[in-house]
Amino acid sequence: MSSPRCVQFAPEAPARIRAELLAGLSAPVATIAPKYLYDALGARLFAAITVLPEYYPTRTEAAIFARYLSEMAALLGPAATLVDLGAGNCEKAERLFAALGVRRYVAVDISVDYLHASLERLQRHHPAIAMLGVGLDFTRSLCLPPEAGDGPRTLFYPGSSIGNFTPGEALALLRQVHAECRGGALLIGVDLVKARDLLEAAYDDPLGVTAAFNRNLLRHVNRLAGTDFDLADWRHVAFFNAQRSRIEMHLEALHDTTVRWAEGERRFAASARIHTENSYKWRVDDFAALLAAAGFSASRHWCDARGWFAVFAAHG
Repeated sequence: MSSPRCVQFAPEAPARIRAELLAGLSAPVATIAPKYLYDALGARLFAAITVLPEYYPTRTEAAIFARYLSEMAALLGPAATLVDLGAGNCEKAERLFAALGVRRYVAVDISVDYLHASLERLQRHHPAIAMLGVGLDFTRSLCLPPEAGDGPRTLFYPGSSIGNFTPGEALALLRQVHAECRGGALLIGVDLVKARDLLEAAYDDPLGVTAAFNRNLLRHVNRLAGTDFDLADWRHVAFFNAQRSRIEMHLEALHDTTVRWAEGERRFAASARIHTENSYKWRVDDFAALLAAAGFSASRHWCDARGWFAVFAAHG
């Protein structure tokens, strides 16, 4: 049995990360990119969110795969190379290995350090599959290294993470995904528009786990950018913006407060907000049109019985 290979592809320098964060905090509408929600504690908090009764996406998507995976495999054909975008613990992709006949697995996440232990475990369980971990922030640019192989690829992007992007950003990313498929296919999870009360409960649970997840972002920013956020000064806010068809998450100042860093500061008045995440909700026809605009053909989708979530498959 060989060991999985890992490459950190185009790692971000700490100075660049810090500059990005401070630029967002200094903007007229303060923002922090949602990728910074996922430090070690943030990842654990998100894992807790996925088992909350209010948070339907993870279990609804899993049920769709459990029911329709054989149909998906018949449509897509064998996936000699499976590329897992935002792989995390790799568990979702592992469930596809047998059905898709995977021979090479490429796990992509922002840091290979996060992937290494998962890939070691996977390699023990699937010794015949060649495995590669790629540390890459594909929210900036998706360009896989030569180690990912030359032939057609099936790219896998579950969990409705495409919703973190505006429609224009999603189109740009999907065009890059199409290029990286190299004539292969895409399998992607998409959260659908539904009743406001269901959406808002999923992002503002009564136990406060999502609030802790969002507020933990400030701890991470303090470490990365040298800011002095006090979590006690901020509360979690989440709501559905129907006009833009998206959930918005913010952190709202509970009172006038000033956040400082080495070269400057920003004063936030009471009720001022920092925008931390969007989660766009799609209609089936609109997302199918987006895939077509990105260059994909012959898309098909599968939904749960309530029509809350969809998994799309499309050929490159």
